[in-house]
Amino acid sequence: MPRPTTLTFTPADLEALGAERYAHPDPRVQQRMEVLWLISQGETQARSGHLAGVSKATVARYVAIFRRHGVAGLKVFQWVKPVGALEAHRVTLEAEFRERPPHTVAEAAERIATLTGVRRKDTQVRVLLKKVSA
Repeated sequence: MPRPTTLTFTPADLEALGAERYAHPDPRVQQRMEVLWLISQGETQARSGHLAGVSKATVARYVAIFRRHGVAGLKVFQWVKPVGALEAHRVTLEAEFRERPPHTVAEAAERIATLTGVRRKDTQVRVLLKKVSA
């Protein structure tokens, strides 16, 4: 089994971790900074995670981010939010429903299917109608 490598922190890293664990506006970044700061102060990864209230797997992710991208990488989140199939047709559907409002959700679902070729159940159509009417 390979021996784990130790993390090395430059004075600039230590300064940034110490300052941003309290001062950064995003609490998730503060948490990341706190975990790495604790490790830089000699705590084990397991103990750092326990003190910061995160799991071992989360600590491992934070360490991996730090190793690849440094302190700057701890400030970046690359989340992908899924987009529904109807979102591409939203402008067309808004115009259609403002011009001729549907009387029922079933009618709206049929018109959506006719206009876009996308079939959705009543619950999803209701959500779309609320977005369109807002």
